[in-house]
Amino acid sequence: MSATAENPAASATATATTTATATAVEERVTARVISDDPLYRKVPVALRFAEAEPLAVRIVFPADLSPEGTDNEWVFPRALLEAGLQAPTGTGDVRVWPCGRVQAVVEFHSPEGVAVVQFDIAALRRFLRRTYSATR
Repeated sequence: MSATAENPAASATATATTTATATAVEERVTARVISDDPLYRKVPVALRFAEAEPLAVRIVFPADLSPEGTDNEWVFPRALLEAGLQAPTGTGDVRVWPCGRVQAVVEFHSPEGVAVVQFDIAALRRFLRRTYSATR
């Protein structure tokens, strides 16, 4: 899981982009990595939005999830995240769908494999509200 949805280049490139772009909104949340293991793994995740890229959001996973030991950043359309809270959406590297009333699943596809991560919908909605407030 070490790529961006826009550009499956090394995550170092994506991190450099984040540093160069001022973050207008950042929300720290806990997500759950879904796997074959009956116990899920909780991970801290940063949700980011920059005014310079008003149509995009970023989800940043900690370095300990990466074989390279670097943060994993995924950049994809804010509209995809928003639509995925209502109904399944996405056909490319990032797919989003609601899972019951209080959870949403975000699925990330990269050359290394697929990661399935569950978020609280309330946290994602709060983040999206803050991104729209930042662009007013």
